[in-house]
Amino acid sequence: MPGGRLTQEDRRRIAAWLAEGLSHAEIGRRLDRPTSTITREVNRNRGQAGYRADQAQRATRQRARRRGTAPALPAATADAREDGRDPAAVDQFEERFTEALVRMGMPRTICRVLSCLTMTDSGSMTSAELVRRLRVSPATISKSIGVLEAQQLVRRERDGRRERYIVDDDVWYRATIASGRTNAIFAEVALDGAEVLGPDTPAGARLADTGQFLKSFGEDLMRRAEYWHGVVTGAASPRPRGGAD
Repeated sequence: MPGGRLTQEDRRRIAAWLAEGLSHAEIGRRLDRPTSTITREVNRNRGQAGYRADQAQRATRQRARRRGTAPALPAATADAREDGRDPAAVDQFEERFTEALVRMGMPRTICRVLSCLTMTDSGSMTSAELVRRLRVSPATISKSIGVLEAQQLVRRERDGRRERYIVDDDVWYRATIASGRTNAIFAEVALDGAEVLGPDTPAGARLADTGQFLKSFGEDLMRRAEYWHGVVTGAASPRPRGGAD
């Protein structure tokens, strides 16, 4: 489900894509937003020289101040104001971090949730805190956390009557192990398919090459993940949560 306010980076992309002649519908697809959101944004913030990202960002902030409700602060920006870091620099990096996750193939809203958790000093937030920070619905947070949890990128803990979502120091180790196991499953299926189709046929040979590549790459990846986890932590690698023996 698309959600959340448009960021300054979103507005820069809208301006660039409008200059390229893209339709509002195509821009919405690229940003994982409804077409109506893009149309409303452009119509509301178009000046005499057309739509300009910086101008749109300033206008949005001014409207928020007039309503008495400032846009939600990114999690890392709120922390930065408390410990002396440059909030603007932290805010820009959070947008950059989110964009990097998007380029890895994850939906933007899920990337925003992961960025928010990762860049909060505590590394943990409740659903209500994420809803307030990202300005999205509880259902959006629940769906995003479900996807991230399935990829071992987030874990849950009980905090009284609430659930707390956590990104800890082992998150990318666990995610890598989970990815390696998925590769191993696909490699096994591909190698079985090569036998079924016949390794001497074009399709069978293709599946054999695919299976062998994924099997070898996955084994190397798992070994390196275990090695570097041991180097970083100085301890034996913990068993990933929810993983099979």
